[in-house]
Amino acid sequence: MVRDVQSTVSLGCSVRVLNDGAWGFSATPHLTGEAVLDIVEDAMALAKVQSGWRRVPIEIESLPAHTDNWILPIKEDPFDVRLEERAAELLDINQSALDAGADFCNAWLYQVREHKWLANSFGSRIIQSRVRLFPGFKVTVTGESGGRFASRASAAQPTAAGYEYVRNYDFTGEAQLAVEQAREKMMAPRVTPGRRDIVIDPTNLWLTIHETIGHPTELDRALGYEANYAGTSFCTPDKLGTLRYAGEIVTIRGDRTQARGLATVAYDDDGVKTAGKEFNIIERGIFSNYQAAIGQSGATGYQQSNACAYADSFSSFPIQRMPNISLQPGLDPSVTADTLIADVEDGIYIVGRGSWSIDQQRYNFQFTGQVFHKIVNGKLNGMYRDVAYQGNSVNFWNACDGLGGEPSYRLCGTFNCGKGKPGQSAPVSHGAVPARFRQINVLNTSEESGHGVVATRFCCSGDYAWA
Repeated sequence: MVRDVQSTVSLGCSVRVLNDGAWGFSATPHLTGEAVLDIVEDAMALAKVQSGWRRVPIEIESLPAHTDNWILPIKEDPFDVRLEERAAELLDINQSALDAGADFCNAWLYQVREHKWLANSFGSRIIQSRVRLFPGFKVTVTGESGGRFASRASAAQPTAAGYEYVRNYDFTGEAQLAVEQAREKMMAPRVTPGRRDIVIDPTNLWLTIHETIGHPTELDRALGYEANYAGTSFCTPDKLGTLRYAGEIVTIRGDRTQARGLATVAYDDDGVKTAGKEFNIIERGIFSNYQAAIGQSGATGYQQSNACAYADSFSSFPIQRMPNISLQPGLDPSVTADTLIADVEDGIYIVGRGSWSIDQQRYNFQFTGQVFHKIVNGKLNGMYRDVAYQGNSVNFWNACDGLGGEPSYRLCGTFNCGKGKPGQSAPVSHGAVPARFRQINVLNTSEESGHGVVATRFCCSGDYAWA
């Protein structure tokens, strides 16, 4: 049955002014000339009030003017697909899972259209429109006795694409596989804690990239501007260019131009053109650059934004948000997950996103997953359950000694990365290849929690159907 269908619309405009080194901001849902003049006055008043106690005046770089109308290229607009057809797709997923032996299955489809018009005093007049989708499901199987159960969520990723993405993905086939894997996981032995080599699939590694590299290298966080909500960062400016963040084979790239990237757009919300602003956050293991918006870069010695401003609605002030942040493939295109696994005697191959926890400086962490394949003498041999891996961001990435090649690259990500106060949500993609990490601390989550249940954080918003 279809449990829920929702549709929401947000429409309005905002004004941001810089006066005597201080920002002022105001917004309105009323699109009239009088309302816009009112918020200009409000924004100026707020800027003047702040200028007297501003510790460091804000200075922004001069930007080139752009006139453009950019529309994300897609083949089939999901908003043109009948609701009945979308609901039928979800119900087919549920039925496929139930036919395969699942006790429960829920499927969903979130879709968002974002349309923005930007004008600034540098002379830019920019219109941009993009669409993003997040289809998926979760199956659960239960044991005959003892109250045991196991779940497995879809590996489908949110993406900046049209409805063709849904049509081309084999959800019913994956639902059947998910039931088999959930049943095997339910009956698998609990992992024995200790240090093991682990190989991490892109469907799990993307979240580790997000938390241990994406958030720590946000410049506003490193400067202390997120301390009241989401913490600070161990990546302080004195470490820029010197910190051995990862092994030499690791390069992490930021960009807002990657095809199907959730953060991909032609201009950021400061009006900075994204093409040509691609940059390495980690280059051959060395911490090389921050993510930055206008008015921030001078703190690092760089004088220009790298196109990382984003506001999640007309009523939100644009702040620095992640571009697409991706682990670059290894140099040998023939290396696959199987290749990496073949050089592991006793380890675990981890697939799919699970729960996560990380400290306020984005340093010490713990991650789980969906499926944990046991590696014995270079081959997969059954499963474990109740697995988590633990470490700190620098030691973990320095333990990476193997990367998949270009053909194993996969783009994953999240609809809702939370940041700011008042809170904002931003879409962002993270590309990755399978990666091998040596002697990582593995935990038994059942022993750690005392009852074997690990909470999974998950949140999405936008227009969606849920079956």
